[in-house]
Amino acid sequence: MGIVTTCIISFTLISINVGFVPGFLRIWIRSWGIAYMVVIPAILFIGPQVQKLVDRLLK
Repeated sequence: MGIVTTCIISFTLISINVGFVPGFLRIWIRSWGIAYMVVIPAILFIGPQVQKLVDRLLK
């Protein structure tokens, strides 16, 4: 899920902010790689905390 999400978001933001310029693919892949390295720890560390909060709120 992290792969698909970061792929879509990075593609969308790069295409909006930079446009489809020469080197777009290189810029997008670099952006996606950075986003993916950020989202994996976030999923692993923040996700369980959010789940606990949701479980507490829905009891």
